[in-house]
Amino acid sequence: MKQFLASLSLLVLTAFNSAAIAQEQIELPSLIGSWEGSLVLGRDNMKLAFTFTMIEGKYTAALISSGLGIYGMPAESVSVTGLNVTIRIPRLDLEFNGTLRLDAAGEKIVRIDGDWFQYSEMVPVVLFPVDTPSF
Repeated sequence: MKQFLASLSLLVLTAFNSAAIAQEQIELPSLIGSWEGSLVLGRDNMKLAFTFTMIEGKYTAALISSGLGIYGMPAESVSVTGLNVTIRIPRLDLEFNGTLRLDAAGEKIVRIDGDWFQYSEMVPVVLFPVDTPSF
């Protein structure tokens, strides 16, 4: 009986482990392209966009914001873990942390809900896919 329970426990643990591995391997839709939203800093309401590309299997991003006078500043790092994306641009003391929101079928990213952290200030930002930035 003890051997049966030990075997059953091992089987259950293996099943949970396999499910966790399968869940990690789910392919997410691509971020490649431009994502635009509004950034409200104090009284200023300005547009910003991140344009994502893929180089050697890793995401890269560039920031565009006419209100900040930035036209294509590359991010130092872009990290995508599950549905979370983090973009860091240390030259601006900037970190953007976002959550990818998928359509009902899970086949397309419809928006990125995020937080813009800069100079100890946090501002919520929602980014939507665009063909090209509108500014």
